[in-house]
Amino acid sequence: MRSIPLSLLVTLLLSCASLQAEEEVAQPQAPAASVDNQRQELEQRLAQSEQLRNEQQESSTVQLQRLRQENQRLRVQLKESQAQSQPRLLSEEQTWFALGAALSLVSVVFGALLRGRRKTRREWIN
Repeated sequence: MRSIPLSLLVTLLLSCASLQAEEEVAQPQAPAASVDNQRQELEQRLAQSEQLRNEQQESSTVQLQRLRQENQRLRVQLKESQAQSQPRLLSEEQTWFALGAALSLVSVVFGALLRGRRKTRREWIN
């Protein structure tokens, strides 16, 4: 394979770059009238977007106020329902303790009834 001289490659690159630069300079600039039209169009779009943003901000403010009122109403309902509910007489732990005591008492009474009136000797074994 035959190699291309480096100087030839450099000249080709420089000539391509200069042709490309001439093409960019040769392109005519946009007329001033079109720039003014674009500017007016952009200003209109900006005004529309600002108006839309203001409307959204107002609607979000209204929605926030409505949510705060509903939250306040729910808090009042919660306080009323808590005030209406009666406190428990015994806690769960106290309830289990009372059930155990009642069962023990019933067992003692039932044992005494089963024993009857018979006399047993109670002697200590020495």
